[in-house]
Amino acid sequence: MIDTIDRIKQMDLWCGPVEPLCVSGGITNSNFAVQDGGKRYFVRVGEDIPVHGVMRFNEVAASRAAHAAGLSPRVVHHEADIMVLDFIMGKTLDEHAVREPGNLSRILSLVKSCHHDVPLYYRGPALMFWVFQVVRNYAAVLREAGSRMIPMLPELEQQASLLEQATGQVDIVFGHNDLLPANFIDDGERLWLIDYDYAGFNSPLFDLGGLASNNGLDDVQEKWMLEEYYGQPVTESSWLSYQSMKCASLLRESMWSMVSELYSDLDFDYRAYTEENLARYERAVKMFEEARTG
Repeated sequence: MIDTIDRIKQMDLWCGPVEPLCVSGGITNSNFAVQDGGKRYFVRVGEDIPVHGVMRFNEVAASRAAHAAGLSPRVVHHEADIMVLDFIMGKTLDEHAVREPGNLSRILSLVKSCHHDVPLYYRGPALMFWVFQVVRNYAAVLREAGSRMIPMLPELEQQASLLEQATGQVDIVFGHNDLLPANFIDDGERLWLIDYDYAGFNSPLFDLGGLASNNGLDDVQEKWMLEEYYGQPVTESSWLSYQSMKCASLLRESMWSMVSELYSDLDFDYRAYTEENLARYERAVKMFEEARTG
């Protein structure tokens, strides 16, 4: 951490001496706040993470495009593993805040804009985020690393195959792909959508399912969300496709945490996070089975 802080201090970007302050809460990157020249900046530090498919060139391009689309703060500077953004003064949401009807409506507008507006501004090569390929890769990574979860993998892989088949044909949009509550900031006037580590082209159902599963939406809220997003009633087939992708989003989050148990150096209880998401996944699979069997 000392070396990282010294690197930030020594960047040519600053007008004068700075004292980076560690910002807690990140589970992928190290984050800092910097006051310089009367302005405040947010500094994200993190190298490429191949086991998670995180490529910083993509994060920078997506962040710039999201700013141009009016969703995210301006990228002030980037170099190798450091990205500096304007600091947004506001409150990060929690699950309860996301579920509030007024917030949920505003959040859905942000998600729609991410899906349809951000690619208009994205420049350069972009990644594809297909959750079932992510899951397949995670299973291989876990086996190679001797994970404690290896005995569970055959069952999880079999379930993933069934979920992929049930998803069926999908539309392709530009997904955020990490709609945790802390990735929304309320500055008192508007909401911001931040953190584009995993951004890439994907089915809209992944973001919608992730939004629901990460924030504890109930059936009524989920069906409202789908009808509001697509502008049409939810059918049996569309509900099944959505439920399968919702399960997949939780399976991916669980396996992301399993891999992070092995590879992340951040001070975070990934084991507990794995267990929490596996429990959510198991509940979601039961709902999926009910929808599939009628």
